[in-house]
Amino acid sequence: MNIDFPFHFDALGNTAITDDADHVRDMIEQLLLTRPGERVNRPTFGSGLMHALFTPNSPQLAAALEQVTRAAVQDQLMDVIDVQSLTFAAEDATLRMEMKYSLKRTGEARSEVFELTPR
Repeated sequence: MNIDFPFHFDALGNTAITDDADHVRDMIEQLLLTRPGERVNRPTFGSGLMHALFTPNSPQLAAALEQVTRAAVQDQLMDVIDVQSLTFAAEDATLRMEMKYSLKRTGEARSEVFELTPR
């Protein structure tokens, strides 16, 4: 059993739980949205994507973020997932990341898309 992210209660008023595959997706999302140094006991946790959110979007930014994110995922989640591909695309004001990976525990192949847009 894993606690669902973001934390919330289920219909019965209990802490909401989720399956392993969704929990890993939640972990990836937390890694992407956390700034390095933001977590007190894990200063290296995070990807730095939030720093780039208001930077002018460009293919060069997407390429740089791909390298930084790949390093963060390998450093923080290499015991949970095997990354097959990680790509970024800069489209207007939206930064889109697609990650294809497999869960080490089950071997299940997954594909997730994350989009960051300034509001």
